[in-house]
Amino acid sequence: MPNRLDITWLALIGLAIATILLPPLMPRPLLGNALLLALAAIKGRRIALDFMDLRAAPSLWRGLVSAWIVIVALFAWLASAVVALI
Repeated sequence: MPNRLDITWLALIGLAIATILLPPLMPRPLLGNALLLALAAIKGRRIALDFMDLRAAPSLWRGLVSAWIVIVALFAWLASAVVALI
């Protein structure tokens, strides 16, 4: 029976493959950027929870790290949206 790290490792491989395969399928760049950044946020959260062992940490730390990941992804998408509009 695989443990949590093995499952996370396989999930990260699947998300990385999806990150490579999805951009040519996206009709609009902003939608593609949003999807890629969402996948990056999911990967970052899985890494933080399982490989950095935040799953066993207090909920405050999990929340802060998860919020930081989401905020970074949102700012990256906002920057790409501003560049696309200029």
